[in-house]
Amino acid sequence: MTFAFTQALTSIVGPMLRRPRRQQVAALCYRNEGINDTETKVLLVTSRGTKRWILPKGWPIKGKDDPGAAMQEAWEEAGVETGTIDAKPVGSFGYDKTLNTGLPVPIEAQVYRVKVENLVDIFPEAHERERTWVTPHEAASMVQEPGLKSILRRL
Repeated sequence: MTFAFTQALTSIVGPMLRRPRRQQVAALCYRNEGINDTETKVLLVTSRGTKRWILPKGWPIKGKDDPGAAMQEAWEEAGVETGTIDAKPVGSFGYDKTLNTGLPVPIEAQVYRVKVENLVDIFPEAHERERTWVTPHEAASMVQEPGLKSILRRL
């Protein structure tokens, strides 16, 4: 009887009590370097609170489609002034975001590739973040989210 009760709690009641994932959009900014542009580098930024390495990301923006919102985040958080963004996401990853209230909220971030054409040093959050260009393999070892690590390793 205990097994049946535990099974019911975990498979039926648990999912009903779990909060739905909220959507964010993320920009996987990259450029090609080296001889014949054969080496790919990706752009990581630090989060404002914990200073972890992340992709520029944020909430959907009213009046913009998801790729447009991801491009806006790339500008605000990383200084990507111009770039070419893919219309379809290359994947998604989940994580828990702690809001100002202190409560964690489950997030599913859709990731859009952005080929960076122009990067500037003066941008809205320049004084709040660091940024760095690294290989996808290096980036995968720097970020914490398993789903994002997987996306970076596939590049």
